[in-house]
Amino acid sequence: MRELIARRLATFTVQGHDPSRQVVRRAAVALVVVEEGHGAEAHGIARLPTWSTAPAVLLTLRAAGMRQHAGQWALPGGRVDAGESPEQAALRELHEEVGLTLGEADVLGRLDDYVTRSGYAITPVVVWAGRADALQPNPQEVASVHRIPVTELMREDAPILNRIPQSPHPVLRMPVGTGWIAAPTAALLYQFREVCIAGRETRVAHFEQPVFAWK
Repeated sequence: MRELIARRLATFTVQGHDPSRQVVRRAAVALVVVEEGHGAEAHGIARLPTWSTAPAVLLTLRAAGMRQHAGQWALPGGRVDAGESPEQAALRELHEEVGLTLGEADVLGRLDDYVTRSGYAITPVVVWAGRADALQPNPQEVASVHRIPVTELMREDAPILNRIPQSPHPVLRMPVGTGWIAAPTAALLYQFREVCIAGRETRVAHFEQPVFAWK
C-alpha cells in the first residue's frame, strides 16, 4: 500500500491555491496512513479483536477548549511557520498533537491545497506511519485519536453532497460509521481516496464547507 500511494502521488499534478483568492495564512496537515490496529474508533465502528495491518487514516477529535473548531474532526496540523516547508510543518504538528515522530523519508507526497472560508490555504501532506502504536495525544489540542479504515472512505454512499443557499457550490461530507465528517477535512479525505486509493485524478478545491465552519 505504501508503494502504491507513493507511486500515485509521484504522478499526480498538485494544484496550489488560487492566488486570486485572498489568503492570509498558510497551514499544513498530515494525512497519516497507519495500520488499522486494535480498533477503528469512530461513530458506529466496532473495535477489532486483534491487530490488523489493513490501512487506515489517522484523525483527531479537537479538544473542547480550542478557540476554533472545537470538538470537530480534524487531521493533525496547523500553521506553517516562517522558513518551514509544508512537509516540515505537518511533521512538527503531528508530533506536537499526537506524539508521533516521523521524518522526511516517511513523506509520500502532497495533495491539492484547499482554501478555507476562515482564510487558510491548507496543504495536505501524505505520510506513512505503519503501526503508530505509541501515540500520546496532547490533551490541550486533542480530545481523542481515531483510526478510520480506508475501506470506510470507499463506501458507496460517499461523498455526500448538499446544496446550501449561501453558496453555488455543494457542501462535501464523508460518512463515517453512523456519523459524518465535513469539509475541509472531508474534502481532503475524499481526494486521498480518489487519487491514492482509486487512482483517479479528482479535484476538490471547489467543494464548499458547512456554514458552521466558516468562522
